[in-house]
Amino acid sequence: MPNLKDLKNRIASVKSTRKITKAMQMVAAAKLRRAQEAAEAGRPYAERFNAVMGQLAASVGTSDSAPKLLSGTGSDQTHLLIVMTAERGLCGGFNGNIAKLARYQAEKLLKDGKTVKILTVGKKGREVLKRDLADHFIGHVDLSEVKRIGYEDASKIAQDVLTRFDEGEFDVAKLYFSEFESVISQKPKELQIIPAQFDAPEEGDDTGVVYDYEPGEEEILADLLPRAVATQIFSALLENGAGEQGARMSAMDNATRNAGEMIDKLTIEFNRTRQAVITNELIEIISGAEAL
Repeated sequence: MPNLKDLKNRIASVKSTRKITKAMQMVAAAKLRRAQEAAEAGRPYAERFNAVMGQLAASVGTSDSAPKLLSGTGSDQTHLLIVMTAERGLCGGFNGNIAKLARYQAEKLLKDGKTVKILTVGKKGREVLKRDLADHFIGHVDLSEVKRIGYEDASKIAQDVLTRFDEGEFDVAKLYFSEFESVISQKPKELQIIPAQFDAPEEGDDTGVVYDYEPGEEEILADLLPRAVATQIFSALLENGAGEQGARMSAMDNATRNAGEMIDKLTIEFNRTRQAVITNELIEIISGAEAL
């Protein structure tokens, strides 16, 4: 049974921890608002851009004149998995869920005899995957010094991926990130970016109107497809940013409440222990007085 000094020190320690988690919760809440606004502001552009690209891709199809980023290499033997997680932890299962999805797909591909290469963005996902898949790592992008994610950061990642594709290092590239739904819900997602895949225009959508393009669909696609890769990576970074702050806010809120409950329990235990000590001292005094 712990003594009074041990209980007192433990209560003080838990109170200090509660102050830290409460502060982190407030910081995450402030960052979440900005990150959520950025993610939501980027969605209409990405959706419209993908709709236009879908119309162009549908008109070109998989003909011989189609750009390589759209038609692919003709093989799916080598897969590049771009795993995007946070640079910091203390955000619940946010990083683990993304890494878990990527690891499941990597193991599935390896089981099917495919070659897997992994490019990590964010050190937390790299730390989770390196135990089982370290031999498949080919690169890492460190964003720990970036205060605010911008399109330039996504462009650098996209340029690296496109260069590797041009050099024939892989046939298929997929993104793994977390789609922000709410503060308590972040959904791990897989998105293929090479060869590019776009949803066909729906009936009634104005993007389904037939347009005459100048100079031509193939030339426009060749110019826009690299930008589409960068746009998809940028959207994934924004979704991840909002999801990370939402997960951290929720995790720190739970930690703060758990710390409060622990303090209450420790305080009750401290009071009971102190009462027992006082009772024992009174018994000793009374017993000594009776002995005299």
